[in-house]
Amino acid sequence: MSAATGNGSGPATSGPEVDLCGLRLRNPVINGSGTFDAIAARHAFGEELWSAFPFSAFVSKTITPEPRAGNPPPRLWETPAGMINSIGLPNKGLDGFLAEDLPQLAELPVPLIVSVMATSRDQFARLVEGVAPRKEVAALELNVSCPNVESGLVVGESSEETRALLEHLRPITDKPLIVKLTPNVPSPAPIAAGAAEGGADAVSLINTVRAAAIDPATGGAWLGAERGGLSGPAVRAIAINQVREVAAAVSVPIVGMGGVASGRAAADLIAAGATAVAVGTESFRDPAAGSRIAAELADLLTGDPVGKPA
Repeated sequence: MSAATGNGSGPATSGPEVDLCGLRLRNPVINGSGTFDAIAARHAFGEELWSAFPFSAFVSKTITPEPRAGNPPPRLWETPAGMINSIGLPNKGLDGFLAEDLPQLAELPVPLIVSVMATSRDQFARLVEGVAPRKEVAALELNVSCPNVESGLVVGESSEETRALLEHLRPITDKPLIVKLTPNVPSPAPIAAGAAEGGADAVSLINTVRAAAIDPATGGAWLGAERGGLSGPAVRAIAINQVREVAAAVSVPIVGMGGVASGRAAADLIAAGATAVAVGTESFRDPAAGSRIAAELADLLTGDPVGKPA
């Protein structure tokens, strides 16, 4: 069965079921774009991981119109409560994705959401026109918030530009458009409102928070691109606050993310107003974290004491 059917068929069965802008998911736990490589995981762990796929929907790595090599190394820095990444969106470009990655991702047992990013409305339109008609694709995520690539920031920091982008893209497809918001603004609520006014079906937040790391040996920048984005438990409280702000400003569904390493963290984002939650940094430590978090969340939401703090 095609992942694009949106019926949530697949192994990630820990409830409760949710409706994410028309996609019926067996539980609220999906992945954050770029934090789980399903194709590499299949090669590394075999069919067993796909037969027990840890997420109820899969969000691809962000693709751009042309191939990108990404940022120069070093690209990662571990913090006491998270991680700074400066990956820089390496990808095969639209044509490479359609030819090489999409046929493999089409075999996923869950709906496929493709993340796209570009530097202009016309380039975004090219991506949507290339991806949306494919039957394997259930929805698209518009990445206007990545702090590692300058080109996305103008749209993602302006409610007017965000609304104009959605108005430009909305006529191209009737498939769900999810706008990924940046946390690096005074408040994400006006940006979310602009996205919803332009025709977005949902928003997701937060992306990583701008950060930097110092090389203890030299006193200079550790990361090859000098700065990156902080994720993990360190940003959890920021995510809760911003999800609550956005939930008060828009009526479209929200995918909450930021420090989701447990069912408790997922439940807090849902309490703040999220319909679904995304796991990111925790998947680097445990590729099956999504399944564990979904089970813990189900226990919390059904009143089972398992997973509740003492």
